Amino acid sequence: MAIIIVLAGLIIGTSGYVQKKGARSRAEAEIAAMSAALESYKADNGIYPTSPDTNALRANSTSSISGYTAAGRYLYAQISGDTDGNPATPGDGRNYMGSALKPNMLSPNPPGPGTYIRDPFGNSYGYSTAKAADPAGLNGYNPTFDLWSTGGSSPPVPADQSSWLKNW
Repeated sequence: MAIIIVLAGLIIGTSGYVQKKGARSRAEAEIAAMSAALESYKADNGIYPTSPDTNALRANSTSSISGYTAAGRYLYAQISGDTDGNPATPGDGRNYMGSALKPNMLSPNPPGPGTYIRDPFGNSYGYSTAKAADPAGLNGYNPTFDLWSTGGSSPPVPADQSSWLKNW
């Protein structure tokens, strides 16, 4: 009986590790797809999508969940072509994500008004253009845009970014 309990504990521990590793791999792939979509957006429009919400969200400081969600809503609307932010209504712009934008990436579920792209851990992706808005400042990492997942820690997040998945 003790052997069975030990083996069950090992299996449960391993399955949790495998699930987290799978979620991290999926987040990396989604960040790459969104980065490619943002490059296509820039090729068409001459600029990366930017708004007061994306300029206010800083990748190198702790931020509230509302900052992540507001920037995430704007990012979704711009790269999905769904300018009203509601997938239930027909989109009127170009979908830069194409088939890489899956329904399971969207929140709320089922999608409705105020939709944003969430990472595999259930949080909104961080999308910031703060460094582009203030190149001389210390508000970000990339001169174009910062895109990241907190890797499972919920915003507001600690300053330790070692578990984050990011484009910098």
